[in-house]
Amino acid sequence: MFWGLIVSFWIGNMMLLVLNLPLIGLLVKIITVPGRILYPVVIFFICIGSYSVANNVFDVVVTLVFWLVGYVLMRLRYNAAPVLLGFILGPMMEENLRRSLVISRGDITVFLDRPVSVAVLLICLMLNLMPLRKPLVALVKRALSR
Repeated sequence: MFWGLIVSFWIGNMMLLVLNLPLIGLLVKIITVPGRILYPVVIFFICIGSYSVANNVFDVVVTLVFWLVGYVLMRLRYNAAPVLLGFILGPMMEENLRRSLVISRGDITVFLDRPVSVAVLLICLMLNLMPLRKPLVALVKRALSR
């Protein structure tokens, strides 16, 4: 099974080589397409793909709502990486929080029993408060200068 997977990788790479060498000129021309033309085309194909998964218009609406939310977040200068990381890791963290609370019979102080747990919680708290640092320093400086 392992060697079959390796051979399939080799065959796939050879096929890509055969296909990509003649098409490199076309792929370079795609880069020169202006964003005002390329973005709607990409969004159109994304909507077609989301519809084709379950043949449901609701999936297209959900896709467009998330596109709108992403556009607003991009305009507000939010980084995409932390949002995606939270979107991916959030359900796993929630599941493990529930598991911990079930094991401890709902006692939330179980997270304060071990020094490593307390340290991780304090680090998370500090990281969450970091964006407030600059406004608080400016507020203290203003208050002290009066």
